[in-house]
Amino acid sequence: MWITFRTILAGVNRLPRFSGARRAVWTYVRSAPGTYVWLGILFVTTVALHHMSPEFEREFLRQRSTNLHELSRHPVRVLIASAMWIDGGHWLPYALLYSVFHARAERWLGTVRWLVVCGAAHVLATLVSEGALLKAIRDGVAPPSSVNTLDVGVSYALAGVVAVLAYRIRPPWRYPYLVLVPAVFAVPLATGPTFTDVGHFVAVLVGLACLPLVRGRERVRNPKETGATSPDNVRP
Repeated sequence: MWITFRTILAGVNRLPRFSGARRAVWTYVRSAPGTYVWLGILFVTTVALHHMSPEFEREFLRQRSTNLHELSRHPVRVLIASAMWIDGGHWLPYALLYSVFHARAERWLGTVRWLVVCGAAHVLATLVSEGALLKAIRDGVAPPSSVNTLDVGVSYALAGVVAVLAYRIRPPWRYPYLVLVPAVFAVPLATGPTFTDVGHFVAVLVGLACLPLVRGRERVRNPKETGATSPDNVRP
């Protein structure tokens, strides 16, 4: 009797521990549908990038970039399209970051409020950072060719969500987090800032400014608490 990989996999699937873990993962994914739909789109687009030549990839992404040239011509299209691609082609780190930050924020705030935070951080950080780049070009600090600078990715939305999660932590644990997160993003501004550094810091400020959106989510997490009860399941 031949033992195939499919036979082994079927046997593993019948193990109670594996089945329970699989259900737990699926339950977690279902609790944050927006996060994992977005992550799925990023997986598909990342695979697509790996099948492009470097020259074609750069031009392809430039047309979906929120650079000054594309923003002046197709602002809505590129603001949406730029959030569907990862420059660099590394998807797994984002899978971890989305599960740790985006999924928790969506479970806590609900999909609509989470999307508002993501959208506000992404759009406002993009506009402010590109405005800073435009000023740098006009002042002669940056070359005119910077209008076509590649600017795609999801890091602005992620920074905003990381910041808004501060309101999910119970005082006094919240206060070190409120100091640490802005400080991490402020360091590059003091050591040779780029327009993306400006964007990340703005995104953090936007996330912190989303305090009104967390109203009705008063039950927050104490890092010292353990147990089966999770504030993620609290509904307004």
